[in-house]
Amino acid sequence: MLGHMVKVYWLAPLRPLARVGETLMDRVLCVAGAAGLSQAPEFFQQYLQRLGGHLDEARLQLAGFEAVAKASGLTLAELIEVTRTQTAVPVSKLGGLIATTQTRAAELEAAERALHEAAAWERPFVFLAHMDGDIAVRTWEVFKPAVPVTAEGLTYAAAGMVLALALYQAAVVWPVRAWTQRRKSGTPGKPTDARAAEETHAAGE
Repeated sequence: MLGHMVKVYWLAPLRPLARVGETLMDRVLCVAGAAGLSQAPEFFQQYLQRLGGHLDEARLQLAGFEAVAKASGLTLAELIEVTRTQTAVPVSKLGGLIATTQTRAAELEAAERALHEAAAWERPFVFLAHMDGDIAVRTWEVFKPAVPVTAEGLTYAAAGMVLALALYQAAVVWPVRAWTQRRKSGTPGKPTDARAAEETHAAGE
C-alpha cells in the first residue's frame, strides 16, 4: 500500500505533461490526416488525366484497325476472326492484338465514365473497382501534391481528420485508459482482500 502511494505521488506531476502530450498528438494526427486524405481528389484527377491518355491511344489504334476492316469490306469482328484463322503466325497474332485493343479500349472507357459520374464519397470505391494497376503506379510516381481549394478537397481533409483521430482513440487512447483503470481498481483492493482472508481465518479458529 505504501509503495503504491509513493508511486502515485511521484507520477502525479507527470499527469499534466501526459495531457499536453495527448493534446499535441491529437493535433498532429489531425494535420496529418487532413493533409494525407485531402490529396485523394488531386490523385484521382491526375490518374484520370493519365487514364484519358491511354484511352485516346487505344481508340487511335482501334480506329486504324477499323479502317483496315472497312477497306477490306469487313466488320472489325470479322477482321479479328479472319486474321485469327490464318496459318501464318504473325497474321494470326494480329487478330489477338486487335481483340485485346478492343477490350482495353472498352475497359478504359468504362473506368473513365464511372469515375467522372461518381459522387465524391463514391469515388474511392469506384476507383478501386476500376483501377488499372499500371496506370495507378505511373500516376503515383509523378504525383504532385496540391493545396485543396475545392469543396471535395476540403471534405476529404475533414474526413482525414476524423479518421486519424478515430484510429488513434481506438488503437491507443482507449486501450491505455482501460489498462490504467484496471490497475487503479485492482491495486487498492489487494490489502482489503488480504485483510478479509485473515478475518475469515481468525473466525474459523
